[in-house]
Amino acid sequence: MAYYCYMLKCKNGNYYTGWSKDPFRRLKQHNAGRGARYTRMNAPCELVYAEEVPDLSAALKLESKIKTLKPAQKKSLISNPERNQLPKITALSKARSKKPKHFTVLSPGRVNLLGEHIDYNDGIVLPIAIDRKVTLQVKTLKEPVLRLNALDMDEKVELSLEDLDSKTDLNQQPLPPFALYPAGVAWALKAAGLPVSGLEVSYSSDIPMGAGLSSSAAVELGFALAWQIAAGWEIERMEMALLCKQAENDYVGLKSGLMDQFSVAHGVAGHALALDTRSLDWQTLRLPPDTSVVIADSAQRRKLTESGYNKRKQECSDALQILRSWCSDLASWRDVDPSFLEAHLAEMPTDIGKRAQHVVGEIQRVQQGCKCLEAGDAQGFGELMFASHSSLKELYEVSSFELDSLVEVAASLPGCLGARLTGAGFGGCTVNLVQKEFAPEFIEQLSNQYTKKTGLIASVFECFASDGARLLND
Repeated sequence: MAYYCYMLKCKNGNYYTGWSKDPFRRLKQHNAGRGARYTRMNAPCELVYAEEVPDLSAALKLESKIKTLKPAQKKSLISNPERNQLPKITALSKARSKKPKHFTVLSPGRVNLLGEHIDYNDGIVLPIAIDRKVTLQVKTLKEPVLRLNALDMDEKVELSLEDLDSKTDLNQQPLPPFALYPAGVAWALKAAGLPVSGLEVSYSSDIPMGAGLSSSAAVELGFALAWQIAAGWEIERMEMALLCKQAENDYVGLKSGLMDQFSVAHGVAGHALALDTRSLDWQTLRLPPDTSVVIADSAQRRKLTESGYNKRKQECSDALQILRSWCSDLASWRDVDPSFLEAHLAEMPTDIGKRAQHVVGEIQRVQQGCKCLEAGDAQGFGELMFASHSSLKELYEVSSFELDSLVEVAASLPGCLGARLTGAGFGGCTVNLVQKEFAPEFIEQLSNQYTKKTGLIASVFECFASDGARLLND
């Protein structure tokens, strides 16, 4: 998904420089008084320059450089057709503004490199969107119905968009589990006052289902984007992610954090996403050079709504309440000092204390992990991954024999820098950071040795950091 550095000409004749994924939408925000203080004081503004760059880091650097230019140099840049791509992106924007009757949406899965079970505890997480995806073939309909054709399951269902609260199909039968996710997205969008038109959607996925790679979030964001394209409304991607989270929490019934939906919405090729779940600030961090991300699917499935996920979330809430009885100033887990926790650990119920130890430790590991990525320290980052898995196994107790076996085998193989379970646990996948030159041998050996150890066949594959949910050819 492209980033742009842009310039606005304000009513006082001066130029304002910024960056955005959508400079036209950003222009509207500036002119509506929801932008920078300078543009609020000097509106209306006119978009006069836009230059595409590959990622957020490049956008920030170019923004900083343009801000140092003198007015005459900015005018020269604006008149340079090789740099100013505004005419090109204006034409593309007009083409996209048309409401197509048929279109295709791609929505990626995600893997979390570090920071497990802290997205609902105000921590910082480090996921990437991956090149495994849900593909939605969309046809708009005049009638207010949603026709779903889940190709991988060979299941179809049709439901009314005017009777979403009942969670039933047109024959008044309960919606099958797979249909709850798109229905929930429609429900959340409508509750937010956004138009939801009739759609017929055939969709398939190469994301392993139930493996902890956010196939459900990929479906959610894919349908949200489909309704946005069909209806032509505009919202920020963060707001779209929050609405999809609401659908999963309040309609499907899984009390997940924001990480999955955020990752699917905001993915940037070649980069990890550092999301602060307390402030919702985020940044991209380039993945270490000469390394590969390898996912190993244990072939053991779990259903989160039937697992201990919601129980763990409640235990974290209980632990924080207990800690507040000793220090009322604790606003969230981010405020818990490790030494404070250690001093009171003996006074807490054993299980509650373990959950607290994991959360506080994992928050620290992610903070260290961000520094490792900034420095290109793959070895240091890998060591944090191993430490994270140990904590998830011993303290949060969400691992399994199969996941532990994958990590143990991976740790013994040449080129493995780090390995850990990823996702909620209780089954699913591990994520491995491997030196690129060893990746093919690592994949083969991990698969073979895991089968010898467990009798199960793991699907082991290399993945790449991908862009977020998007219209095909967007």
